[in-house]
Amino acid sequence: MGREEQIEEREVLDSIFPDEIIDIDEKSYCITINPDVPQQDGEDVESPTLLFIITLPPSYPDEAPILGLSLPPNAPKPPHLDLSTDREPLLSSLATTIDENLGMAMIFTLVTVLRENIESLILERVAAIQTAKDRIAEEAEAKENAKFHGEKVTRESFLRWREGFRGEMEAREEEERIRREMVEMKGKGGKKEDKLTGRELWEKGMVGKVEEDEDVGVEDALDSLKVA
Repeated sequence: MGREEQIEEREVLDSIFPDEIIDIDEKSYCITINPDVPQQDGEDVESPTLLFIITLPPSYPDEAPILGLSLPPNAPKPPHLDLSTDREPLLSSLATTIDENLGMAMIFTLVTVLRENIESLILERVAAIQTAKDRIAEEAEAKENAKFHGEKVTRESFLRWREGFRGEMEAREEEERIRREMVEMKGKGGKKEDKLTGRELWEKGMVGKVEEDEDVGVEDALDSLKVA
C-alpha cells in the first residue's frame, strides 16, 4: 500500500516540479526551492537556491518522511540565511504539518510550507536591518536638527523665561510712566520766552524807536515853553 501511494505521489510531483526534482536513489530525491527575497535599498536581490532532501520510509505516508535541507555544491552563501543555524529550526517548523497529514501524500504541502517559512525568516531579517538603518538615520537627523534648535522647553525653563519676560515688561512700563510724567510736567509749566539782549533789541530796531519817541516828546515841551 505504501509503495503504491509513493509512486502515485511521485508522478504528481514530477508534473508540478519537472525541472526542480532530482532523484538521489530509489528511496530519496530532492526538490529545488527558490524562495522569494524582498528588495534591499530599492534593488532586486537574487533568490537563493536550496535543496529540500526527502527520504521516504517503506510505510510512508503512514510514517513521517525523513527530511534534509542543504545548498547545492559550490553554491554561495545566501543572504540573510545561514543553514548551519537555520536548518534545524526550519525543518522542525514542519512537524505540525507532518502530523496533520499522516496517512496522506504530503510532500507538496511540505515544500510549500518550507518555502513560506524560509521567506518569512528572510523577510524578518531584512526588516530588522532596515529598522536599524532607519534608527541610525533618525539619530543622525535628530543631531543635525539639534544644531538649529535652542534649549528644550521644560516646565522649569518655561518658568524661568516667564519670570524674565514679566520683569522686562515691568521695566518697560516703568520707563513709559516716567516719560509721561515728564511730558505732563513740562506742559503745565508753559513755554517761557527767551529774554533778548541789548544788541538783539537794537538789531531788531526796538531800541532806536524808543529813542526817537523820547526826542519828539522833548521838542514838543520846548515849543510849548516858547509860546508862553
